[in-house]
Amino acid sequence: MPVLAAPAEIARDQTDLDPDGFGHLHRLMGSWGMLADLSFGDLLLFVPTSPAPPEGGMSFVVLGQMRPSTGQTLHQEDLVGSVLPEARRPLVALAWRLGEIVEGKADLSGEGELARIQCIPIRWQGRLLGVLGRESDLGVGRRPGELERVYVDLFDRFADMIVNGLFPFPGDEAPEEYPRVGDGLVVLDEGRRVSYASPNAVNALHRMGVHSNVVGTTLDEQGVEEAAVERSFLSRLPVIEEVERRPDVIVLLTCIPLVHVGRLSGALVLMRDVTDLRRRDRLLVSKDATIREVHHRVKNNLQTISSLLRLQARRLASAEGRTALREAERRIRSIAIVHEILSRDVGDQVPFDEIVQSLISMTEDGLGGRRIGLTVLGDAGELPADVATPLAVVVAELLQNAVEHAFGEWTGQVTTERVGRVELTLGHDGRRVVVTVRDDGQGLPEGFSIQDTTSLGLSIVRDLVTGQLEGKIAMFTDGGTVVDLEIPVSRKLTGS
Repeated sequence: MPVLAAPAEIARDQTDLDPDGFGHLHRLMGSWGMLADLSFGDLLLFVPTSPAPPEGGMSFVVLGQMRPSTGQTLHQEDLVGSVLPEARRPLVALAWRLGEIVEGKADLSGEGELARIQCIPIRWQGRLLGVLGRESDLGVGRRPGELERVYVDLFDRFADMIVNGLFPFPGDEAPEEYPRVGDGLVVLDEGRRVSYASPNAVNALHRMGVHSNVVGTTLDEQGVEEAAVERSFLSRLPVIEEVERRPDVIVLLTCIPLVHVGRLSGALVLMRDVTDLRRRDRLLVSKDATIREVHHRVKNNLQTISSLLRLQARRLASAEGRTALREAERRIRSIAIVHEILSRDVGDQVPFDEIVQSLISMTEDGLGGRRIGLTVLGDAGELPADVATPLAVVVAELLQNAVEHAFGEWTGQVTTERVGRVELTLGHDGRRVVVTVRDDGQGLPEGFSIQDTTSLGLSIVRDLVTGQLEGKIAMFTDGGTVVDLEIPVSRKLTGS
């Protein structure tokens, strides 16, 4: 039975591969979806086990497996992690010993049904790392058409590059994963002229406005931007580029150079129509920009209302009226802070620590001459926007309530003596947010109850916590006033 482990773990535990050697094989596995499609067969990556079997001979562990999308798979089972003795794969062992491509037939099932086998040694920096096995039904390739012949010829050209250590390509410029050949394939000769174009590639070219026969011409002569081809021929490395030939028609070109005996013999160009994908991407970008603009305008409107309330408060003669307007103005500013953050980063989640810092600054601005220390401990992390907005109002109210009432009435005279300290503690365990506001002031009045309070600010806090946030609130005296909040967020995070 195969071992359910990652290729890196299998290589580390059962082979002599070093990290550089495994890196080369990992790059090969990043490109072999394309190779499997070209070969019409299953690809298996064999690496000699270490130590060798005690009974002699060799054994190979299957480091990877890829099935083709262009034909029927030969192996229904997952062979990754399987250790196969030389007797089960004699051609693999022969290719390893000779360092050459070996082809033949073998009964892989033990039921007398022969399969076509091609074993390709994988060489890198002058040393053998493993063997790439191509295994397919004998019926594959009996009466091939032009497309099948071109595909198999391309696979053989890549096999030659693998044996000579030229494929996969080194360096970060090589793409991690190639598109599948069924999207559209064009073969270029050494002069960058088209020698073959698959039917799907012809369809992609038609959508780009190219309706003439492209065989024998360059893409540039057909009006198709071929900067990717030029860069690939110059660098001898794969190059990916998007080409927009007509309005709203975007094709992704992947040019892969083909090298033989040290010279560039042509290239394979994979073409994929990504028009619908890019259209959705643009719609998402437009949607995000619209949402950011909405939050930006809401923030501006709230700030305008806040400024109007502040101006109106200055004109009132009644002290009670000025206080009411200032409190309303502060609550609006608390909501505006959330929309300001949402206008920068569109998403359902809001970093609440940024909101807290703004609320602390807003509270400090209203201290006047009082020396009250404000401290924040912990972090609530990211919260859903529909939690962050009412919670910001709640925290602002509790901070303001503490600095206004915990340390007695303020005369308005500046003092250099420390009056008190207010501590805000936040926690988030994935299921709930816990908020504690603690001061070292005079504590709650005798017989105080949050349920029966007549304070507008505390009534707002109570109703938001128990109503909109579906949480719990407790207020008690312990060396000062302590307010504990518990807000469930797991339901809101999962959307259930």
